[in-house]
Amino acid sequence: MTFNATVRPAGQTFAVERDEAILAAAIRQGVGLPYGCRDGACGSCKSRLLEGRVIHRQHQHKALTVEEEGTGWILTCCAVPQTDVVVEARTVPGAGEFPVQKMPARVTSIERAAPDVAIVRLQLPANVVLKYHAGQYVEFILRDGARRSYSIANAPHTQQEQPGIELHIRHMPGGKFTDHVFGTMKEREILRVEGPFGSFFLRENSDKPMILLASGTGFAPIKAIIEYIKFKRIERPAVLYWGCRTRADLYLHDWAAQAAAELPNLAYVPVLSDARPEDGWTGRTGFVHRAVMQDLPDLSSHQVYACGTPVMVDAARRDFVAHCALPDEEFLADSFTSEADKHGDA
Repeated sequence: MTFNATVRPAGQTFAVERDEAILAAAIRQGVGLPYGCRDGACGSCKSRLLEGRVIHRQHQHKALTVEEEGTGWILTCCAVPQTDVVVEARTVPGAGEFPVQKMPARVTSIERAAPDVAIVRLQLPANVVLKYHAGQYVEFILRDGARRSYSIANAPHTQQEQPGIELHIRHMPGGKFTDHVFGTMKEREILRVEGPFGSFFLRENSDKPMILLASGTGFAPIKAIIEYIKFKRIERPAVLYWGCRTRADLYLHDWAAQAAAELPNLAYVPVLSDARPEDGWTGRTGFVHRAVMQDLPDLSSHQVYACGTPVMVDAARRDFVAHCALPDEEFLADSFTSEADKHGDA
């Protein structure tokens, strides 16, 4: 049995298989809906159900509260139709443009960029062309079927030189995958990946000045976007704010500074929340999104790309919209939800 899902105001209609979530069907058929984690944790796919009935799979209550669900809101990543449905959602041009592919990938290098950050580079099969938007992510498929998501840190044009992707992986002690990365992973190891996924990428139909906001390894997709901006010679003004705890956590500080030196329309503002005396840090301190608010109290004409921990992304969205007049639709985010985040209050 299949049901039809119609997206308004775009007017697109697609089929949803029995026991299939709306978002999974949309991705499979190239329909560009907004989404992030695909696991009911980030809330990026929150949409309004106008007609029909769905049941929700397990999800985080902070992503969709009982009150929101009672007033017609759904998470398309978890909502399984029981009838034909009509959903109100902003479609994302380009989100379904490239086919999702499964492929083997060989580890070519593992670089410890910080005590708890590894830059892992993977070689893709010679007969595979991975097409993606700068900012999108791939998923590792582990032997037991579990999945782990990581943003691609290099821009798509780099695939022309040598097919391969760069990932920035933070060690989560006790983590099934990251314990392996920081413990037993070796060069030449073969992994299975699938992608691209996600609707976090540059909206090229806009000419608004950009705030590129990252915390920790949320810098990875921002790095890909900056590489893409440079390659395409995009001249929109942009400011990169990168927040970390200590100086050591700014694991590609020199890269970011060099990018700002080479791109006349890009500025770089690193911010430390826990600067230590031994760092000799003379730069900005505090919460990274507060630094943006101090510098730009009026964001009404800006577009924000935010990536990092859920607490940073949530605080930035709330405060930018409430206190800096940022239009809610101009806040584009990828919240890095860990497995603990995903299941903490489900």
